[in-house]
Amino acid sequence: IRNSIPYAAKIEGAAFTIGGNMSKVIEKAVEQLSAKLPNGFSSTAKFIIEGEGSIICDPDGVRAGDDAAVVTLTADTETFRGMIEGRVNPTMAFMSGKLKIDGAMGVAMQLGSALS
Repeated sequence: IRNSIPYAAKIEGAAFTIGGNMSKVIEKAVEQLSAKLPNGFSSTAKFIIEGEGSIICDPDGVRAGDDAAVVTLTADTETFRGMIEGRVNPTMAFMSGKLKIDGAMGVAMQLGSALS
């Protein structure tokens, strides 16, 4: 499902906004991740939701952004939504190729534990 606010520019792998507007998928994902990580995340991780943008989780909290990160996790919208809602096991998503991880695997595992 690809819903976006009018005039929101999308660049593959980036949460890019014009006039403060962003993809509704990114907006909702930031909201859901913030609820699961109310005190932020001890390291820096980036989620790239293919075709929508990216989200940063760090000690300051969760926000749309394309900052450098210790680990980058890439998935499509449905896989990401399933992981957040608990319907998709992140380890199984990785093993089946639905979730790609680039960077520190230990940090990815720490994030997976924090989200479950």
